[in-house]
Amino acid sequence: MTNALTARRIKNHVSSLETMTRFVLATLALASGVYTYLGVRSLLDGDAALVFFAAIVYSVAVSVGIYGFWTYMARFLPEMRDAATRIALFGIMGVGAVMIVAMSSWLNAAALAGSAAVEQHLAVTQEGYTADLDQAHSNALGALSLLPDIQRAAERFARLAEDERQTGALTGTSGSGTVVQLLTQMSAQMRELEATIEGSRGTVQQLFQEGQQHLATMRGLVSGAGPVTPRADQFGEEAVALTGVIAALEQTSIAPSVARAANDLSLGFIAPVAGGGTADLAGRQSQVMDNIRASVASQSEALAAAAGEILAQPRVEERRFVPLSAAEAVLLYATSFLPSWAGAISIDLMPGVLVAILAVAHAVMRRSEDVLADAERLSAADMLRSLDLHAALMERQRLAETRTADPEPQTAPPVPAAVPAATAAHVQQPERPAAENVTPLAMADRKRQEP
Repeated sequence: MTNALTARRIKNHVSSLETMTRFVLATLALASGVYTYLGVRSLLDGDAALVFFAAIVYSVAVSVGIYGFWTYMARFLPEMRDAATRIALFGIMGVGAVMIVAMSSWLNAAALAGSAAVEQHLAVTQEGYTADLDQAHSNALGALSLLPDIQRAAERFARLAEDERQTGALTGTSGSGTVVQLLTQMSAQMRELEATIEGSRGTVQQLFQEGQQHLATMRGLVSGAGPVTPRADQFGEEAVALTGVIAALEQTSIAPSVARAANDLSLGFIAPVAGGGTADLAGRQSQVMDNIRASVASQSEALAAAAGEILAQPRVEERRFVPLSAAEAVLLYATSFLPSWAGAISIDLMPGVLVAILAVAHAVMRRSEDVLADAERLSAADMLRSLDLHAALMERQRLAETRTADPEPQTAPPVPAAVPAATAAHVQQPERPAAENVTPLAMADRKRQEP
């Protein structure tokens, strides 16, 4: 009795929820169609009317396809009894789910998170341009790190020249002789190199400030309000301008010029002829000039090595801004928008959960019915119908016995409509006793009622 009650209750619940099931399927299919329309609109270009019509047609086709597919699954899959057919239908349902994701879910995700994905693309690109500008600025200012060494060398040569002029610290004879001229010459060359490096500082700073302004505008576009498409277009314009600034910074670097100047210090070293009045003084001057030559060569090597390290730094690779549509951005940055993807897929595949619930409910209902005896499967309507058939058969037998005992023909009274027409002339409905609780009804007027 418990199994019969369970099966009856499940059957009643399934019947009562049929309208709700259709409503849920229709609502989910409509929602998917709306978001699919929004996603398709972001992909299509051309005439506005044509784009609108094409997007509407595609979204309607998606909605109808989703509703029809899940309706078929809800109708047929729960009715499958053997494992092979159930597995086959589950496989078909899996293939259909993949097709739904391919034709609808990613467009739903584009509609849900497309603008945010495009903004993230702009933000990532802006960060890349910021790094490029900083690297180009660092490379351009690399030669400035040589200024302390160049300044010390210039001051050293100038100090030695002054000492030689005042006290004859190098040759032992004071005055503005050959050694003083050479030291003054080397100090002047170092000062020229220093001035060249200092002159590049202003140009580099101006270009860097211009790049910072472009970056500030790009940051404002990334975090700004309003439609993302116009902001992305303006972002592209700023990116092109910033690329030009970065290229100018790369060409402004003074490091190559410093490297050439450092090599010229030793290669282009020209020592004057010793002009001492005596041979002893001329010998001392020649010895001092040789020392100066060695010092200049050492200073030249150090500056060339430092400039080489600056030049060895990686150059900034040219970066190009690639605009993306909402759908492309959602696919490219899918891992950053997993909740949106989950919602978009759930809208399309949630009916699969309803199909699984119906399959389980029908399986439980069948198991409960399989253990019932035949008598427990009969309803009250079945019992009343059986009583009417039994009474009609008994009356037919009585009339047959009466004809056997009395051969004269008799007119048979009307019979219930449920008795076959072939026996209508021979069957007579007997009157039931007054104490009987069952009211006689014509079988044709009865309907099968399930409790």
